[in-house]
Amino acid sequence: MTISATRQRGLLVSLDGPGGSGKSTVTALVTKLLTERGYQAHATTQPSHNQLGGIARTMTDTYKGESLTCLVAADRYHHQANEIRPRRAAGHIVICDRYVPSSYVLQRMDGVPLAFIEAVNALVDPPDLAVILTANPKITSKRIAKRGAHSRFESGLHTSTTEERLYRETVEHLDKYGYPFVVLDSTHAKPDVIATTIVARIEQLLSSDETEVAAE
Repeated sequence: MTISATRQRGLLVSLDGPGGSGKSTVTALVTKLLTERGYQAHATTQPSHNQLGGIARTMTDTYKGESLTCLVAADRYHHQANEIRPRRAAGHIVICDRYVPSSYVLQRMDGVPLAFIEAVNALVDPPDLAVILTANPKITSKRIAKRGAHSRFESGLHTSTTEERLYRETVEHLDKYGYPFVVLDSTHAKPDVIATTIVARIEQLLSSDETEVAAE
């Protein structure tokens, strides 16, 4: 099914998961598939590539704990106001590589209480679809070792195991608030298969929205 950009509402699709689970690859593939099907799709990432996001992304050895939590959240709000909301308002499908669920995991790995993380992210727009990629920690740690670690949060099997456990806890926690999750295992599944599954869910959302509009 293909819906022209003039008929679709803007959507926000977040993509989170442990390091090495394939988020960036899947984000690119989902964006490509959506574009090929006639949608206006926009790929982005958090921390963003703006000045504030660059600090949060590259200086995790300098900023830690509550200070890093606030820095990431500040970039998220700036990103929301200046990129995500304008794109959604224009009817685009925004696919964001990392979003609030990543803060629930990485900042907790940094010893920050869950209540504090929730408080500083309380005004962040919820996604229309939150995709969580899971994978066997032994596999993700090997992938990270092959491509190189992006930060101190990726330092071997121990951190990969901790991250995977915290993502499972995050899904259980946010599910209580009706967060619109789809959890996909990327241990052995090919990225293009995962991307196709995500696109199908997005089209279901768009189809459901059209039905609601028609009913009105």
